[in-house]
This record gives sequence, C-alpha cells and structure tokens, in this order.
Amino acid sequence: MAPAAGGPADGRTDAELLAAHVAGDPDAFGEVVRRHRDRLWAVALRTCGDPEEAADAVQDALVSALRAADRFRGDAAVTTWLHRIVVNACLDRARRRAVRPTVPLEEEPGGGGDGPRRGAVVAGAPDATAAVEARLDVAAALQRLPAPQRAALVLVDMYGVPVEEAAAVLGVAVGTVKSRCSRGRAVLAGLLSGRAREDG
Repeated sequence: MAPAAGGPADGRTDAELLAAHVAGDPDAFGEVVRRHRDRLWAVALRTCGDPEEAADAVQDALVSALRAADRFRGDAAVTTWLHRIVVNACLDRARRRAVRPTVPLEEEPGGGGDGPRRGAVVAGAPDATAAVEARLDVAAALQRLPAPQRAALVLVDMYGVPVEEAAAVLGVAVGTVKSRCSRGRAVLAGLLSGRAREDG
C-alpha cells in the first residue's frame, strides 16, 4: 500500500509535489514547505536581520508560492524557485522600510525593571561573550549593506549556494552576483576591522 500523500514517507520529488498541489492534492504543498522551511527561514532572517520581518517575509513568500505554483515551469529546481520568492519578499520589505523607516526603542541606560540589563552576564553561565559578540558584529555589519549585496552574500557566503544558483534566485546575471559579493565583502571587512580597532 502506498504511503499517504504528504506523509513522512512521501517519496515524490519537489517538482512532483508541486504538480500534485496544482492538480488538487491538499497535502502536497505542505510537504514542500516542511522540506524547506528551515532553510527558507534562515535565509529570510539573515536577509532581513529582524525575526518579525523575516517571519512576515516567509509568510508572504509562501502565500505567493502557493498562488503561483501553476506557473512553475521547472526551468530551475523548486528550491531555487522558493529561495527567489523568499529573497524577493525580503527585498520588498526592505524597500518599504527604506520609504517608511522605523526607529527601534532603545533600552534606558539604567536598565530599569527587575530583569538583567542588556549586556549583563548571567552568573554561572559559560563565558561565550567573544563568540556571541563576533556574531552580533557580523549581523550588524551585514545590515548596513545595501539589500541586494546582503542577499547575495547571505546566499553565497553563509549558505553555500553556488553562484549560478544564487543568480537564478536573485534573477540577475552570474557576474552581478560575483560583483555584489565582492563589494559586500569589502564593505564588511572595513566595518568589522573598524569595530576591532574601536575595541582594541
């Protein structure tokens, strides 16, 4: 007896699942999402830099993918198609933020309240401060890049997506991805070395 569609033993390829979704299989698209949601979320989080924005971008992207599944032609892998939609959703949100910037509320210097102040170390916890600070520095520097450079670096450098596939995801030429990565790396290096000098 064949396993239930969309179940854990579903052996269909992503493209077969997408075709089944278009044909009316109610579980097929959910299986595609289950297979790829963690990586889509990670890419969105790195690209947006904010968990709420990333969650909204992934949700927007999956709704778009659900609605556009009948237009998938198989020219690229389903994963490439999904990544393109997620990155585009992130870039759309970044463009909207640039038009209507928001200023985050800063915590008061005294901290206030009963909780620990930002930056306080919890007693007894292993000191991973340097590693955490390095990750925070990279994340902060990444957010200072223009969104197209950030998206290229996230895909190529952080998730190891081949340049050709990243070009397909971003809808640009391979040379454009290489150029964006090169410029982005140079800016990141400058930002991070500047931070190191400040701390030194």
